[in-house]
Amino acid sequence: MTATNAHVMIIVGAGPAGMAVAGTMAKAGHEVIILNRDIKFGGLAEYGIFPSKLKLRGGLKKQYWDLLGQPNVHYLGNVTVGNGKDLTVEDVRGLGASAVVFTIGAQGTKAIGVEGDSAKGVYHAKDVVYHFNRLPGFGDRPFDMGKHVAVIGAGDVMVDIAHWLTRYKKVERVTAIVRRGPVERKYNPKEIRAVCANMDLEGIKKEFDRIKDRMAAVGQKADEVLKGLIDEFTKCEPKVSETKMGFKFLASPKRILVDANNCVRGLEMEDNRLDPKGEDTVAVGLKQYYEFPCDAVVFAVGDKVDETVGLPYKGGLFVTNPNKTGNDPDDALFQAYDEAAGKVVEGVFLAGWARKASEGLVGVAKRDGDWCAEVVERYLATKSAGVQAKVVLDKLHHILKSRKSHPVDVKGLRKLEAAEKAHTGESDCIGEFKYASNRDMIGLIETSRA
Repeated sequence: MTATNAHVMIIVGAGPAGMAVAGTMAKAGHEVIILNRDIKFGGLAEYGIFPSKLKLRGGLKKQYWDLLGQPNVHYLGNVTVGNGKDLTVEDVRGLGASAVVFTIGAQGTKAIGVEGDSAKGVYHAKDVVYHFNRLPGFGDRPFDMGKHVAVIGAGDVMVDIAHWLTRYKKVERVTAIVRRGPVERKYNPKEIRAVCANMDLEGIKKEFDRIKDRMAAVGQKADEVLKGLIDEFTKCEPKVSETKMGFKFLASPKRILVDANNCVRGLEMEDNRLDPKGEDTVAVGLKQYYEFPCDAVVFAVGDKVDETVGLPYKGGLFVTNPNKTGNDPDDALFQAYDEAAGKVVEGVFLAGWARKASEGLVGVAKRDGDWCAEVVERYLATKSAGVQAKVVLDKLHHILKSRKSHPVDVKGLRKLEAAEKAHTGESDCIGEFKYASNRDMIGLIETSRA
């Protein structure tokens, strides 16, 4: 690519989707500026996968370091974008880049909507995952779990929470609360290996006895399903605690029960039945209620995007172009869209969980970034190259300095990494040392500059 058709583009967010876009665009010869909320790059890969998956995270980290070492890639961490933040969306658009891609993930939290959800001991799964991955703002906060934890959900995030609770918190019992039945469980059988050594097999068999008639009513054979579930409990990771792990199926939490100190003491649950819905099933409440004792509740029910960012927003998602173009991948899927004006937001694109909240994990987010890069390439091919990268960067640094922001570049990240690696032997479940506060990281980086 010659200099005449090289563009400057900005990517907001440095998780798997953003880094995938950055890698493709940098390889094509464009100047890429990455703005990231966190000091460290990685997003979901750094703060959202189970910490013990060090091989996966280490491989991604090496790829990202290689990318940030390229001369046409410019990284600034600790830069927040949104209403009332370091930069607004309009600030970013006004910097003069040819395109802006938002890959900021799904940073909003779905309302639990259950009476008592403000009680002590009620948590969102995302917050717990951030806590054990040491995300600043969460890593140094106490997450008191008590002896018996109910985790609402049946997906991989539920398994990660259960893994942490059994292996590192060593609570007495973890129960996954599932609205539908065992056939409808969503977790990957390979993921369950992390906790299957702690499964309460007798308790699970009793649970199947409790619901077998309701399963039979929709043609599900409880004995066969039970065998299939237990057969997945192979190649289990070694047992390191006496925690008992179990399930409560066909159960919906209706109310969180609290004690005199507003601490969780249990859940009021409603029994459900299964009704057919096409080729799937749906849970229907039976108006039969009972109390389920527990000390903490973790809701693993998905996320939504952050409506305060300033992008067009509706119903938990940023709005994308409804007018399909027929390209592959379809450009419309990735274009931000202003419904009030009835047109796309010129030069603004979305990828990863910012486009489809909580859709898949690292591999899916990366693929979405790859697709978005194709769309942006098509868009840039219709435009003449704009301003030089230095002009955009100078303007950016001027704004951030005037707002007393503390952006962190790659040199700062290298100093931080070296300091963290020097803390050998100071780790627990995450397998490595991490500073858990931005203040500590910024202090270390800026002191080493002096």
